[in-house]
Formats: sequence, C-alpha cells, structure tokens
Amino acid sequence: MRKLISRDLRELGLLKHYRIIRKWACKTNNLNDADLELLIYLDALNMFTKDDFKKGTYSYSWDNRRWNRLLKKEWIIVWRKRNHTTQKYHIYKVSLKCKQLISRMYRIMLGEEDMPTKKLDKNNRYIYKVTAKAIDFVNKDKTR
Repeated sequence: MRKLISRDLRELGLLKHYRIIRKWACKTNNLNDADLELLIYLDALNMFTKDDFKKGTYSYSWDNRRWNRLLKKEWIIVWRKRNHTTQKYHIYKVSLKCKQLISRMYRIMLGEEDMPTKKLDKNNRYIYKVTAKAIDFVNKDKTR
C-alpha cells in the first residue's frame, strides 16, 4: 500500500467543497461547526475518555454544555461503564448515527453521493436559500 502525500489529496479535491458539506451536515442535524469537527476528531480516535474529549476541545470555542448535549442527543455513547474498582473511568465512542453522518460526508466529498436539499427547501430564510443554491452547485460539480 502506497503512502498518501499532499499532492494525492489535492488531486482528489477532497477539501474542495468541505465548507458547504460541513454547513449542510450542521444544518440538517442541528449541530454547530465546532461540535461536528470535534465529532470527526473523536471518530478518528475510535474509543476515548472524557479527558481525550477535553483535549480535543482546546481549539474550539468554550462551551461547557457541549459534552452533555452530545451525550443527550446520542452523538456520543458509553462503550464501557466504570465499576469503581477495576475500571476507574467510562470509555466512550461516537454513535452509529455519528459514524453514518461522517461516512456520508466523506462519500459526498469524493463525489459518490449528492447532498439532498429537501430539509433546506422547506425553510424560507435567506441563508437556507443561499445554502441550497451552493449545494446545487456542488452536486453539479462532477470533478469532486
């Protein structure tokens, strides 16, 4: 297996439409940008502790409710509970819902799948109309 280099990623155009794909994912799943990017980071870790979560939040705006919100909305789930004797802390992982969203974002980046605009079309606000127009542009771009 060949090692990826920066030129390979540029030729793939992987980040070409990242911003609009991220906006689509956030708007359709009621997430903010920092939450989504943090979930992508945690997905790359596979299993993590709350301390790993705290280390991942250093580059994002302060939000002391983020942990509880992601747990409550089931973006993060407990993989192994602590038992106060042998396991001193919980181990977490991202949920299946989160893994599916991230995989779908990768498929959209690679051009294997188009972004739907169904949820955005229902809203009459200007920002949703602009985002839907940008999504149409991305979907028509066959070089992504």
